[in-house]
Amino acid sequence: MSEATFHEERAAASIRLERGLVALGILALVAAPFLIYPIFVMKMLCFALFACAFNLLLGYTGLLSFGHAAFFGGAAYFCAYAVKAWGWPPEAGILLGTAGAALMGLVMGFLAIRRQGIYFAMITLAMAQMFYFFCVQAPFTEGEDGIQGVARGHLFGIVDLNVPMNMYFFVLAIFLLGVFAIWRIVNSPFGMILRSIRENENRAISLGYSVGRYKLAAFVMSAALAGLAGAVKAIVFQFATLTDVTWQMSGEVILMTLLGGIGTMVGPVVGAGLVVGLENTLATSGFPVTIATGLIFMVCVLIFRRGIVGEIYVRWLVRASGQGGNKH
Repeated sequence: MSEATFHEERAAASIRLERGLVALGILALVAAPFLIYPIFVMKMLCFALFACAFNLLLGYTGLLSFGHAAFFGGAAYFCAYAVKAWGWPPEAGILLGTAGAALMGLVMGFLAIRRQGIYFAMITLAMAQMFYFFCVQAPFTEGEDGIQGVARGHLFGIVDLNVPMNMYFFVLAIFLLGVFAIWRIVNSPFGMILRSIRENENRAISLGYSVGRYKLAAFVMSAALAGLAGAVKAIVFQFATLTDVTWQMSGEVILMTLLGGIGTMVGPVVGAGLVVGLENTLATSGFPVTIATGLIFMVCVLIFRRGIVGEIYVRWLVRASGQGGNKH
C-alpha cells in the first residue's frame, strides 16, 4: 500500500468517525430536554460553544489565550444591559453582545499577536484582568450584584422564550450554527493557512502569507463566537455577573478543551459536558468541584494524552488503517 493511499484511508476513516459522532450527538441533543432538565443542557450547550470557539484559536491556530473570559462575560453584560435597560428584543441583544466581543477581540488581538508563546498568553491574561476590574467599577454592570432580572422576551416578537422548550431549541439552533461556522472556517482555505501557521509559522511567512493578519482574523472570530455563547447564556439564566469575566473562567474553558481533545471538532463539546456535568452533580454533595475536575484532568493527562476524543480518533484511525492494509 502506497503512502498516498494510506493517508487517504486515514482521512476517510477520520471523516466517517467525525460524521458518526456528530449524527449521534445531534440526535442526543434533540432528545435531551425530554430526558434531562433543560436548563442543565442549555448551560452545557453554551459552554460547549464557548469551548469550540476557544479551540478555534488554540487547536487550529496554535495560540493559547488566557483571556477568553473577557469576551464570554463581556458579551453577557452587553446583551443583558441592552435587553433590560434599553428594552431590546433577545435576538438584538445577542447580536450586540457578539459584536461587542468581536470589537474587544480586535483590540486585544491587535496588541497580543505581536508576541508569541507565553508572552502572548500573559498579554491576553493582563488585558482580560483589566476588563474584569472595569466591570467591577463600571456603573452599568451593577458591581458584584450583576445585572439581574433580564427578560427572555419573544424571539422576533413571535416565539415566547419563557417556554422552556422554545428556549431550549433556540439555544440548540445557535449552538449548531456556531459549530457549523467553526467547521466551515476550519475546512476552508483560510483554515488550512491557520493550520500551517500552527505547524510552522516561519514556513508560512516564507510562503508569503501575512501571518499577523491571519492570527488577528482567527482571534476576532474566536472572540465573536465566545461572545455569542456568553450572550446566549445571559438570556438563558437571565443575569450577567462577574463570575463570567474572572480568570478562573478562562482556565475552565482551557480545561474543557484539553479534556475533550485539542484540534478536534467534537472534543470541546465532550469536555464541556464533562465539566458542567461534574459541577452540577457535585454542587450539593459537599465535595469540592475543583478537586474532582483536577483529579479527572490528571487521569486524562496520564491516560488520554490527546484528550478523550483525541485518543478515540487516534485509535480508530490506527484500527481503520490496519484493516485497510490487510485488504491490500
